Amino acid sequence: MGTESRNLESQRREHNGVEYFDRGTLTGRDGKRYDRFAIHTHFIEVGEDQAELVRRYVLPLYQPGDVLAFGAKVMAMCTKNVRTKEQVKPGFWARLLSPHASETTAGIGMHDPYKLQLAIDMVGAPRVVFASVVSAVTKLFGVKGLFYKIVGKGVAGIDGFYYRSSFDRYKDLALINNENPVELCDALEKATGVPVVLMDANDIDQNQLGKCSDFPLTDDQIQDALKDNPSGQGGELTPFILIRPLG
Repeated sequence: MGTESRNLESQRREHNGVEYFDRGTLTGRDGKRYDRFAIHTHFIEVGEDQAELVRRYVLPLYQPGDVLAFGAKVMAMCTKNVRTKEQVKPGFWARLLSPHASETTAGIGMHDPYKLQLAIDMVGAPRVVFASVVSAVTKLFGVKGLFYKIVGKGVAGIDGFYYRSSFDRYKDLALINNENPVELCDALEKATGVPVVLMDANDIDQNQLGKCSDFPLTDDQIQDALKDNPSGQGGELTPFILIRPLG
């Protein structure tokens, strides 16, 4: 959720009342080529209708054969899968362990007691404490990333409570990835006619949470089409990436 833009002013376009950034063409490992369009939106709030957002921002650009990468954080906002700081009360373990956690460049990490408490609320204190101990020991030997492997993808998908966010809203709000991504993608495709994959992307990973049942691209092809993280981060407000396979 940083402030550095990945979309360039020279890439800005407008069509049918929708503003977007032309992120150019990429060639995948299998030779398949893709145009990508990062669609600019308003700041999407809690409880907005995901299908209506696709109708408003995506359908004016959509062509048959296109597919949509839908940002997981926007989906969390739409489905109200969020927590506020008022709802999270850091307890003993969160206050004890958080000062020893590391802050990552991708966003706020478990050094924030609110985020660590949210992880405890989701998977329980024993697993979080065990993961913290294992992570601390293995880091001494240069092994990183075991904390999130132990606590699970649900905790790794927590975003928010981020004091450096471009938006004040995210400083007191945490977003949690939905547990039913395939069902959400199927429902969204049924409502809009656009094949959907739900992505939790940052500059480190392009994490695919789920896709509609008849999505035409393979997992590897999705990764190829999005390998430069065209959705950007934070203040860019480009959570929808329209992917156009060529040929």
